[in-house]
Amino acid sequence: MNYCNIKPRDIADGVGVRVTLFVSGCRNHCKNCFQPETWAFDYGEPFTREVEDHILEELSPAFVNGLTLLGGEPGEVENQRGLIPFLRRVRQELPNKTIWCYSGFTWEQLTGKEPARCRCEVTDEFLSLLDVLVDGPFVEELHDITLLFRGSSNQRLIHVPKTLETGTVTLWNP
Repeated sequence: MNYCNIKPRDIADGVGVRVTLFVSGCRNHCKNCFQPETWAFDYGEPFTREVEDHILEELSPAFVNGLTLLGGEPGEVENQRGLIPFLRRVRQELPNKTIWCYSGFTWEQLTGKEPARCRCEVTDEFLSLLDVLVDGPFVEELHDITLLFRGSSNQRLIHVPKTLETGTVTLWNP
């Protein structure tokens, strides 16, 4: 897996101060994507143990709320597989930090309720390691700058633990 950027202090992509990891690779190709260069899976640099260590160090201060995954597309099968070991480390080493993920795939696609190429042997674990999933593709025609932590009105802020517990999509509220 490759990544193209790490923002050590991001306040736009989730609650509080966050470390944001932009993974490379996306086949969704949303109209007016704000980072089309991230569509290539070989864009950027390899995601190594040293990069993981750096992100964990950036996450460690008490004022940092958590990690946000963006892309590219974290929900692409290749990226899920590449992220799982790292997300396990974050959960083990920094259990009080939240993990948010932005995906152009919907909850229904990721969980197999609707057919999609994003479902694989690690998807259930991938989802279980998240606190909030911002799901659905960015849709230019539904763009709304008044929305909290999302770009278009079709996207949802899903409270992943509650959704997994109840079996019904539960929206996250601040």
